[in-house]
Amino acid sequence: MNEYRAKIHYLYHDGFSVETKNHLLIFDYYKDSPVNEVRNLNNGVVGEEDLKIKDNVLVFSSHGHRDHFNPVILDWIKYNPNINYVLSSDINLPDYKKNYNILWSNKELQLGDVVIKTFDSTDIGVCYLVEVDGLSIFHAGDFNWWYWKDDTMEDKLEMELAFKKEIRKIAEHYVDIAFFPTDPRLDDFFHVGGEYFIDKVKPKLFIPMHFWAKCSTSKKFKDKVERDFCEIVEIKNRGQVIDFVK
Repeated sequence: MNEYRAKIHYLYHDGFSVETKNHLLIFDYYKDSPVNEVRNLNNGVVGEEDLKIKDNVLVFSSHGHRDHFNPVILDWIKYNPNINYVLSSDINLPDYKKNYNILWSNKELQLGDVVIKTFDSTDIGVCYLVEVDGLSIFHAGDFNWWYWKDDTMEDKLEMELAFKKEIRKIAEHYVDIAFFPTDPRLDDFFHVGGEYFIDKVKPKLFIPMHFWAKCSTSKKFKDKVERDFCEIVEIKNRGQVIDFVK
């Protein structure tokens, strides 16, 4: 029986690196200042040497909001010429290069042995489902059930319908690892999108995100939404390593 592994680093907010057997994936890189003087994944940033861990490096940005897209990522090709960028179509770029792969929602792209599917967001941009080295990885970007207290009932219903419609599409696919927002600004409703996602999509590993420096939100979510079939990660600090074995 084959064993499939991933080594995940929490970088900040929605930013993660995922190292698989043959690839390094980086999602929604934002904060580029390290925890201390050393620039590496263990200190919450992508350093020059990290980009040389694998020949195959894929860098994803789900949309152009500044907390999901830092233009510094475009400079990383200096350290690894094999980098491929997978970028949402709403991102404004200074120019377009052959290693920039621009995607809209409901598209599929194959880069070597990696298959990437996109889904629509309930904000802007896309979500990514990545099939790589025997693993299926979902990164939600800003896709969530955004239940704001001050919204009108009409707005809340529209959001709920849009969210559940896209969840039905995502649930048609198997997901090993899911990165999903648990935004503390939603107050009492911070958990509703993630909980619904877990119950319908049933990922093996659920990693909370989109809480800036408020890591305690992940523990609050884990304590509230406990499921036997899904491991929920508590994020404690930048650079934290999460190991996944399938």
